[in-house]
Amino acid sequence: MVHFLLRRNWIGQIRLALTLFGLPFPVCASGVRPAISCSPASPFRTSQTLRYITTSYCNQSFQAMPSSAAPHVKSRSPLYGGTKVKRFPVPDDKVMWSQTWPQYSPVSYTDPAVAKKPQWADPDIGSFSPKFNSIDGGVDRTSFEGNYKVEKGKPLNPRGRTGLTDRGLLGRWGPNHAADPIVTRWKFDAKGGKILHSVSKRPILQFVAIKRKDCGEWAIPGGMVDPGEHVSLTLQREFSEEALNSLMVPASERAKIHERITKLFKSPGFQVYKGYVDDPRNTDNAWMETVAINFHDESGNSVSELPLQAGDDAGQVKWVDVDSSFPLYASHSSFLELVAKERKAHW
Repeated sequence: MVHFLLRRNWIGQIRLALTLFGLPFPVCASGVRPAISCSPASPFRTSQTLRYITTSYCNQSFQAMPSSAAPHVKSRSPLYGGTKVKRFPVPDDKVMWSQTWPQYSPVSYTDPAVAKKPQWADPDIGSFSPKFNSIDGGVDRTSFEGNYKVEKGKPLNPRGRTGLTDRGLLGRWGPNHAADPIVTRWKFDAKGGKILHSVSKRPILQFVAIKRKDCGEWAIPGGMVDPGEHVSLTLQREFSEEALNSLMVPASERAKIHERITKLFKSPGFQVYKGYVDDPRNTDNAWMETVAINFHDESGNSVSELPLQAGDDAGQVKWVDVDSSFPLYASHSSFLELVAKERKAHW
């Protein structure tokens, strides 16, 4: 799964350690719609398919990620996920389930949009028997974190207590899988040369960012997994719909967009991150996980030449310089930092 300003100093390093852990690795098999929202006004689907990346999206070089040395933070934000619902305060030393805490009295909350039992959401526990830690029919209930515990029929957040139980804004009990495409290019001058940052003296990367209508935060265009859908198609479609508004352009233009997007998304992608997301919508029983992949337009003649146009879920869309000072939604800043390091670009 949130909205803090990062700097190049130690604050950025601490934030990265808080939000990411583990080592990314190439996994080649098959598997990962609505955009990830940050407001109760915009419910969204959750993962219903496998969670792996195909061979064409595996890169031989992967950035090592630091292990998490502290419990999740945004998942314990005082106000839950942009609502007025207040979480039960959870101090750092009481986050882990292994810590006995008889006084723990979390708030129970499921958003009305989820409680109405839409197609993209699970029923209440008790009215059905989900198969946690496995592929449950068309729903992937496995976690990138490994097996999670189930207590009284409900899954427990692998990162610990959040101060709020049930599903909140999330549709699925347990992991809710997403896919985040990070599309980048170099920032060129009028003569076609890479522009170097005045301080770091490293070339500047740019990435496609959307501004969410529902919460006003800048974010990577991404989406939730649909049943039986391949991760590459999820990544490609969400980028097309959110950043290029491909659903609303004329058929002739749509074909042009599809050709260039398909070419870029068939190129080797750098797997930036795969795992738990420290998201303000997380609860004790439902949480966000994602696969973030970087697709880079090295020459600047692919998607760079397509006009950006915001889709329904985005208020604005633009190419943004990759820089530690630019605030982003959820763990997206941490993802961009890893991309910058992989590309040896300014951060």
